[in-house]
Amino acid sequence: MNYSDITVGIVSFKSEKVIFRCLKSIKKLKKIIIFDNSNDEKLKKKINLIYPKIKFILSKKNLGYGEANNKIIKKCKTKFLFILNPDTILEKKCEKELLKSIKYLKNNFAIISPVSKEKNYSINNFHIEKNINSLINVEYVKGFAMLVNVAQIKNIGMFDKNIFLYLEEIDLCNRLKDKNKKIYINKKAKIIHLGAKSTNLGFEFEKCRNWHWMWSNFYFHKKNNNYFLALLKYVPILLINFLKFLLYLTVFNYRKKIIYYMRINGIFNSMIGKSSWYRPRLN
Repeated sequence: MNYSDITVGIVSFKSEKVIFRCLKSIKKLKKIIIFDNSNDEKLKKKINLIYPKIKFILSKKNLGYGEANNKIIKKCKTKFLFILNPDTILEKKCEKELLKSIKYLKNNFAIISPVSKEKNYSINNFHIEKNINSLINVEYVKGFAMLVNVAQIKNIGMFDKNIFLYLEEIDLCNRLKDKNKKIYINKKAKIIHLGAKSTNLGFEFEKCRNWHWMWSNFYFHKKNNNYFLALLKYVPILLINFLKFLLYLTVFNYRKKIIYYMRINGIFNSMIGKSSWYRPRLN
């Protein structure tokens, strides 16, 4: 097992400001696929000029994070795929530690993830089953950096294409655990995640994030529990967001008003069974 058995997969969307730092941090993994959801031909030319061996795929349609990764998985010709967000930066020994984990586990895993220094990525957030050297067997990992066993991911149907943004990795992990597949974190493999910096759309992306956060949360709970329990949990949340919308409407806070309108709209569309249709507007 060596570095040639791993492909890097990156889904980008107006990511020019951050993606070059990500690519520069990748030292040992030479096979890279970028799937661009914003059909950014200028970015493709810039990247291919500096990194001519990168396979850069332009998508005329914004497919969302999960389905775009599905496209990369289908294109991947190696046993393992290291899924990265464009706003991630690998630390020095990250690639080496991940390869050591693959060798140690002898292919008996579905996902191995590095750890991030960001405050909300504490190992304490995870349900720990077993600590094996630097590896921790967990229930789920976050989606901005995941080394996946391609065969096992394909076997459960890959990412749920109904989820445009948010919780797609948790849904994937749930289905893997249902099949008794192993998910690990390597404490020695470290990464910097800039967080919500994958695109440069500014407030337009904030609107999109809030809409899909609410849509995906209701959909996820409906799928993994049932519709009635999801309603019990999210009707009060819908009402709270509506009250906040009225508050910010009254005090003429435009940004907050729009944010809470998007949250209301997202959760309501999910409740009535509409697809995750909202897309950020491109200038």
